[in-house]
Amino acid sequence: MSKGYAVPSAGAPLEPFAFERRDLRESDVALDILFAGICHSDIHQAREEWGPALFPMVPGHEIVGRVTSIGNAVTKFAVGDLIGVGVFIDSCRKCPQCLSGLQQYCVEGMTGTYNTLERDGKTVAFGGYSDSFVIDQDYAVRVPESLKLEGVAPLMCAGVTLYSPLKHWKAGPGKRVAIMGLGGLGHMGVKFAHALGAHVTVLSHSEGKRADALSMGADAFVVMNSDEAFAANANSFDLILNTVSADLVLEKYLQLLDVDGALVVIGLPSKPYQFGAGTLLGKRRSIGGSMIGGMPELQEMLDFCGEHGIVSDVEVIAADYINTAYDRTVASDVKYRFVIDASTF
Repeated sequence: MSKGYAVPSAGAPLEPFAFERRDLRESDVALDILFAGICHSDIHQAREEWGPALFPMVPGHEIVGRVTSIGNAVTKFAVGDLIGVGVFIDSCRKCPQCLSGLQQYCVEGMTGTYNTLERDGKTVAFGGYSDSFVIDQDYAVRVPESLKLEGVAPLMCAGVTLYSPLKHWKAGPGKRVAIMGLGGLGHMGVKFAHALGAHVTVLSHSEGKRADALSMGADAFVVMNSDEAFAANANSFDLILNTVSADLVLEKYLQLLDVDGALVVIGLPSKPYQFGAGTLLGKRRSIGGSMIGGMPELQEMLDFCGEHGIVSDVEVIAADYINTAYDRTVASDVKYRFVIDASTF
């Protein structure tokens, strides 16, 4: 029997919840969860802000734990291994994207870690706000033992969400990278871009985060609260990662790109963006999007974190604080991710 916290109905507070995980299949591993991160998308789904949801819902897709048992066909992990589970737990396994390690873009749709049915169409997927988990070995990754485990959990979503576009758009020495927003996502972008050797600028609306940004590796910090700030930074960047979900005038940020620069959308705003085609044409600028990462990239990211000592900045909480943590997350009152100590479930 697993013990966790669940949302009984849309918008209701989370409460203690006991449930059964599926029986161990041949290729499955079972794990005791050590830490589970709180992602803002958990809140959106728990409050049914992204469309109809399945209740009761056990959220959580930033999971780190130790293997307690393995199926007969498991070769990737052994009992005692430290592993991580991210945003999805399965995919079709046969489309071009799955076969090339881009399971997050599965043609049939990836199977989310929670708020969905597993591929059998019957088993409800319950997430990581609990003390145990079961997953197919192909959808888990090895976690370096050297990292602080509470800071590892958010890497499974927030981490790879920033690592993937930085790698795809070739951030590195000689590249001028700007990170829009220094929140749960943005602070990981600063750490990764710095470790990759890029020149990193944080674009923020809050002067109060300057010291944090610089301590994380940012080379510059610009408060974007005036036309003068935008004018002073025009044509200054090769890559801009937009981690914020607020509705904003994207046109003004596109103008910060130099020739062949790209702005990558990562946050999900409530309304469509508007911008003029001329802003793109004039300097061969481009706009793109990026969503988490596939299994090979997830492992690559964790190995990179192990080499560079990178983890998320977190506030560890007990399970009975989750509802308060949700409210504080919505209010942007966290530096920079809440992580649940799974021993408190």
